[in-house]
Amino acid sequence: MASIAVCPGSFDPITYGHLDIIRRGAKVFDKIYVSVMNNSSKNPLFSVEERIKLIKAVTKDLPNVTVDEHSGLLVDYAKSVNANAIIRGLRAVSDFEYEMQITSMNRVLNEEIETFFIMTNNQYSFLSSSIVKEVSKYNGKISELVPPIVEEALNKKFNR
Repeated sequence: MASIAVCPGSFDPITYGHLDIIRRGAKVFDKIYVSVMNNSSKNPLFSVEERIKLIKAVTKDLPNVTVDEHSGLLVDYAKSVNANAIIRGLRAVSDFEYEMQITSMNRVLNEEIETFFIMTNNQYSFLSSSIVKEVSKYNGKISELVPPIVEEALNKKFNR
């Protein structure tokens, strides 16, 4: 049986922190579905289609990574792609409580799907899409935080 994992997120936009988790997961699992989730509590800068396009561009060298979208329950999506695992990235202890709640609920909904936490590389432990957008909005340097194609897309969004 192939090991298939879903790596969910809003990815608005994808950062080097996200990419670190995806790349490391791709070394462990036979197939990774990067699922752009529609988080109703967030007001995204990029459309789902734009986020998918950016993620596909920065993961094109990973043959076992597929980029997709989903707006329902994560465990339903995981089941639909025959995934037996969910990959979640952790930056700091502050992420753990929130992630533990989500993982616990997912186990109630489908106990056959395991969640694996991957600690982010230390150099990205502070990094979030929100921080990247804020720094970019005020024309700050983000080249060490996101791939060049993402930096270009942010510059376009902020009319630069």
